[in-house]
Amino acid sequence: MKKLMQEFKTFAIKGNMIDLAVGMIIGSAFNKIVSSLVNDMIMPLLGIFTGKIDFAQLYIALDGKKYESLAVAEEAGAACFKYGAFLAVLLDFLIMAFIVFLFVRWINKLRNANKAPEAPKAPTTKVCPYCLSDIKIEATRCPHCTSELDK
Repeated sequence: MKKLMQEFKTFAIKGNMIDLAVGMIIGSAFNKIVSSLVNDMIMPLLGIFTGKIDFAQLYIALDGKKYESLAVAEEAGAACFKYGAFLAVLLDFLIMAFIVFLFVRWINKLRNANKAPEAPKAPTTKVCPYCLSDIKIEATRCPHCTSELDK
């Protein structure tokens, strides 16, 4: 138990826990922004193009009866298959994934822009002119055919 506590202390002191906490807080706030974007802006626009359908109200009552709205069906205690709410959450996810993809792509471009191009590495092998085998560049005799090589 003492070793576990020491490992936890080392983990916390290194900043990993703080980085994780900050990431979770920012992710939570970002999730609220994307959810608002989907629910308050995109879904109403989709509603216009799909005949003013409110996706949050799309459902199937599993008891087979027809209800005026989702609220009425839930009030009556009917089990409901809320596929409209699922579509909204799915759209949330797709937008979030696309934004994260763009963000990571942008960060990678920034990282690569700051890197100096790697210099080409010097060759470490050469080809024996007699047997065409790869040999060390420092070799004066081919280990495969035993021919003497020019320097």
